Amino acid sequence: MGRVEGKVALVTGGAMGMGRTHSELLAAEGAQVFVCDIDEDMGNEVVSAITARGGKAGFIRLDVTSEAEWSAAVEAVRGQAGRLDVLVNNAGILVLKPLHETSTEEWDRVFAVNVRGVFFGIRACVPLMKETGGGSIINISSIYGLVGAAGAGAYIASKGAVRLMTKSCAVDLADAGIRVNSVHPGVIDTPMTKDLLHADEATRKAILGPTLLGRPSRPEEVSQAVLFLASDESSFMHGSEVVVDGGYTAN
Repeated sequence: MGRVEGKVALVTGGAMGMGRTHSELLAAEGAQVFVCDIDEDMGNEVVSAITARGGKAGFIRLDVTSEAEWSAAVEAVRGQAGRLDVLVNNAGILVLKPLHETSTEEWDRVFAVNVRGVFFGIRACVPLMKETGGGSIINISSIYGLVGAAGAGAYIASKGAVRLMTKSCAVDLADAGIRVNSVHPGVIDTPMTKDLLHADEATRKAILGPTLLGRPSRPEEVSQAVLFLASDESSFMHGSEVVVDGGYTAN
């Protein structure tokens, strides 16, 4: 316990799925967590669950595609906590279509959330992290930022962008003491994938594909990787890709 004691963390998309488990685990291990999401009801529910267990948390409404809302969120963190040690760029959306069937509007929306949201987040949070004396930026990419697959062209392109954005920022921020790493989950049982994983056995097998462990990940299994990168235990990890995929990309 206490692996991130005294640290302040901001988690985007923190109201549900992986974002919720990231927030809850970081808080359980001692961090003050700012749960950021567009869903105020669900976000406040996460905060209530954390504080009921004795943790420290607050909700900030944040549309990651908005520069103004990012600026307001960072100022709220500055005002309430005075520092920022951990940024988890978790918010993301999925469009399941081949690239040639994807509309311009769908492409733009995926990139607005999955790529521009990460860009805005890093740009908004780095100044406060520098004031803090360093920190850890954790960008949630995907196995689809490492390999191709059928029927998800825009999503795969966006997650590949997050992967290389992470490495670029790692180069730029090393001297500031800000570590930047990416996490690449495989198939996870979350609200985003529930309709596919719990439809029928054929669909489930198709989605799991070459996952060697034969099952989807639980959100908390990915959150353990996030906790590690947020903690000082990962002090020499910088520009790295942490793959949590049950063997999907090994097969």
